[in-house]
Order: sequence, then C-alpha cells, then structure tokens
Amino acid sequence: MTTSKKNNLKSVLIILAIVLVLNALGSSFFHRFDLTNDKRYTLSPTSLNIVKQVQNPLYIKVYMQGDLPAEFKRLQQETKQLLEEFQAYNNNIVFEFVDPLENQDDSMDTIKELYRKGLTPINITVDDKGKQSQAMVFPWAIAVYDNKEVNIPLLKNIMGASTTQKVIGSVQHLEYSIAEGLNKITKAKQKKIAVIKGNGELQDVLMAKFLLQVRESYFIGPFTLDSVAKNPIGSLETLKKYDLAVIAKPTETFTDEEKQVLDQYIMNGGKTLWLLDQVSVEMDSLYNASGATLAYPRDLNLNDLFFKYGIRINPDLVKDEQGSPIKLATGEQGSATQYQEFNWKFAPQVYPNSSHPIVKNLGGIKFDFANPIDTLKNGIKKTILLHSSQYSKKVGTPAEINLNSVAEETSPNDYLNKGNIPLSVLLEGSFQSMFENRVLPFEQKTFQGTGKENKMIVISDGDLIKNQLDKNFQPVELGYDQRSGNLYDNKDFLINCVNYLLDDNGLINIRSKDLDLPLLDKEKVYENYSRTQLLTIGLPLLILALFGILFTYLRKRKYSR
Repeated sequence: MTTSKKNNLKSVLIILAIVLVLNALGSSFFHRFDLTNDKRYTLSPTSLNIVKQVQNPLYIKVYMQGDLPAEFKRLQQETKQLLEEFQAYNNNIVFEFVDPLENQDDSMDTIKELYRKGLTPINITVDDKGKQSQAMVFPWAIAVYDNKEVNIPLLKNIMGASTTQKVIGSVQHLEYSIAEGLNKITKAKQKKIAVIKGNGELQDVLMAKFLLQVRESYFIGPFTLDSVAKNPIGSLETLKKYDLAVIAKPTETFTDEEKQVLDQYIMNGGKTLWLLDQVSVEMDSLYNASGATLAYPRDLNLNDLFFKYGIRINPDLVKDEQGSPIKLATGEQGSATQYQEFNWKFAPQVYPNSSHPIVKNLGGIKFDFANPIDTLKNGIKKTILLHSSQYSKKVGTPAEINLNSVAEETSPNDYLNKGNIPLSVLLEGSFQSMFENRVLPFEQKTFQGTGKENKMIVISDGDLIKNQLDKNFQPVELGYDQRSGNLYDNKDFLINCVNYLLDDNGLINIRSKDLDLPLLDKEKVYENYSRTQLLTIGLPLLILALFGILFTYLRKRKYSR
C-alpha cells in the first residue's frame, strides 16, 4: 500500500471516529438552537414542565390544512413549527393537520360536528390583487389525552382588527393557547374556588361561561354565607378549605358576622376576587317609555373592610368618551323604525396599557356603570390593572341616567385632569384585619389580627363577569355584546385574574411574551406586483442558473486539460 493511500485511509478513519464521537455525544445531550431574534421557538420553562407531564400518547388534530388565505398560511406555519418544538421534547405528543372541507360530500356533516364541539369557523374576505372572495377557516385544534378532550383556539379575537392584525396577535398567544390546552388535560385539578352566595350575587346562568371555563382547571362550588348566622365558626372553617373566593355583584348588605368570616378567611391566606357595584342601576331599566332611570348609591356595608385593606370604591359612576356602541331607535316608531349606533359613555371600553402579566396583550374590556376606585396608603402594594381613558370623569349619585345623553356634545376641556380613573386594582401584601382591637361580632379563639402574605383583586363593576342570554335564555360567550355584535376580552382578563391569584403565573407569563412578526405590506405588493414577483421568484432562479453555468464552465475547464 502506497503512502498516499495509507494517508487517505488514515484520514477516513479519523473522520469516521469524529462522526461516531459526535453522534454519541448528540445522543447523550439534547439541545435545540433557536436562531430567531425574538426566540420565538424557545419554549418557556412553564411549557417544558407541561410537556414533561405527558406520560401517555397525546394526539393533537389541527383543522388548518388545504387552500388557506396567505395570513392563515402564516398562522398554520407558526403552529406547525411550535408543535414540532413540543414534540421534540416529548415524542408522546403526536399531531396532524387536516382539512375539514377536503371532502365536499361530507363537508356539511363535518362542519356540523365541529360546531357541536364548539369549534366555530370564521368567514373572511380574501383580497387578491383587488379581487375579493369569501373563505371559511377553522382556526382550531383538538387535543386528546387519556379519554379527555380539549379545544384549543388558534385565532385570537381582536375587536376591530384586520385579519392580518388578528393573525399577528394569535401568533403572539400561540404558545399560551397550546400550553394551556395541554395543561388542562394532563394536570390533575388541585385548587378549589368558592363562588360566594347569599347576598344577592349573580345567578349561575348569568356567569355560566366564566364558571365553565374555570371548571376546566379548578374545582369549583357554591358557598352560601347564610350559614354564618347559625354557625359562624363552622362556616369559616369550611370556607378556609377553598383557595379562592369569588364575590360577583352582591346586591344585599353584608352582616358584621359575614364580614368577619370573609376577613378571617383573607387573614388565613384565602385569595379573593371582588366584583362590586356601589351604585344601583341596570341597563335594562333604561328601556322604558321615558328612556331614563335613577342611579343611586348601594350600601353593601363593605366600606370599612376595604378601607382597612387600602382602597375605597366610591358611589359614583364613570362617564367615558371611550364608551361602547349602543343601537337606539330613531325617527318615527313602527314598521319604519330606523336604528342608529351611538356612543354609550356609561359603558367604558378599557384598553390596558399596563405591562403586568394579568393584562398585557389583552384587547378591549367592556364595563357597565363602573365606579371609581381610590387607593389609600397602608403598606399594601397596589397595582392598577385597568383604568378609564383620559377623557373620562366621575358623575355623582343619586343621578338620572337618560338615553338622550348620547346626543350631548363635549370638548376635551370637560375632562381636564379628571380622567384615568382606576377601575380594577390588585392588592398584595400582609393585610390587617378590620376587626383588630374591636369587639368581635362573634367569639373566635383563633382570631388573627395580621394576615399571611396574600393578594386580592377588586373590580368596580359586577357586570364585567356577566354573560348575556340569547332569545332562548341560553348564555352567550362572556364578553360578547349582542347589542353591538362586539366581542370583548372580559373572559381572558378574568381567567388571568384567577390564574394569578392561584399562583399559576407561568401560563400568564407565556401570554405576555413579545414576538416580532414582520409581514409584507399588501398595498405595496399590489402596486409593484410584477417587480415583487421578479424579486421573490425570478431573482433566485437567475442566481441558481448563473451558479449552474459557472459550475459547468469551471468543471469543463478543469477536466479539459
């Protein structure tokens, strides 16, 4: 064997040895490299923990396949790449993309079945070089694990946004949507939520959509304070078994005994979500012959409790130029009645601008007859989650509320230094009992004057959790306003509140992840359509052809010698 052959053989053996060593190291150490600037495909620690919970096969069926509009092809691609990341960390996760409209003969049956499961399609207008057409898309996925099934929404509704803006927002929330869905079917329920009853709170049917959503992740049950009158200690001990208490729009006065039970529940570490109305007025009471009603203060006997915790809900109404649309009859009554859309200023439309995980990246949230909140200095950390716009002000009560107010004219000077009124506040810290150094309403040997580290959220509108009912008295989606047809982010906000209070902060932090999604400007593309085609299709082909010609020329030149 010649020296050159020995050297070649030696080189081959060395390369093989290096490849084998690298392969062995690659099998022992797993790592994926994300070269995107915003680390779009780097799963958060929370997502990775959820993936580790998957011990058995988990199947995900994504209904986004076929001839999709350009924006949804982007959403499809982002969904596929993200699912590949989930699968890379756990091969028990299996997914497939299907086209629900592929078989035209069975498409109607398929659509009905998807409707039955709650997977509603969206109809969008496709604009291709000025030519418009309609397309139906199912931006949904279904995950199945251990005979449990969950729907995963892939498209986030953003009120008033274009399809492109909705897709961008949806990609921002994609990891959260998938991780939350997987968490629901892989993680066993542990924490308990009590829905407080007994003081005229909302009926279950009026907050059914909230309860159904929360029930997917937590145990939930009613807790009636009526038992406090007969057995206050027993009621307190039972309530302490719950991790969170939701008090949704009470209308009747709380007794001092009931307040002591709630106070001591908080001192013992119980979380609370308060949705309160300090003014008695309902939208339905305006639809009468006069179109007017009286708004007057409501006494719930909770002012001293909240004052001790560090806030005050004032018995005023917030009037905001950034209101919600309302349709009212105009002109003559009868068969020729015309309806016109007006701005209803007593229903503030709030867009969060805080960076707190509870509200970050949320869209509009609708209030109805909200009350102002004052924050007081007492050592408790207070974070304003939601506030009215800068063009808002307080209206004292008692006051007449009239539908004719939609026609009033205002100027910015009417709201000078009056706006940005707090409507929802997060309180965190060690609360002081309002009954400290006072005669207790009932004897309690385990009374605590200072509580454990705790947190609560106060929202100055009980209607924020309220879902409307359709003509068959069935609940519609929480946040959907049948009068205007708008869907607000009320449900997402409330679910974030629950998750944060129960220390499930990881999922909320995924929601607040920021991504940079550059998209083509359609208007510029249409204006320079031929040039765009030349750059995106012709130029790569030209470069490839030049490379082929150069390679052939150099090869002929080399071997022709």
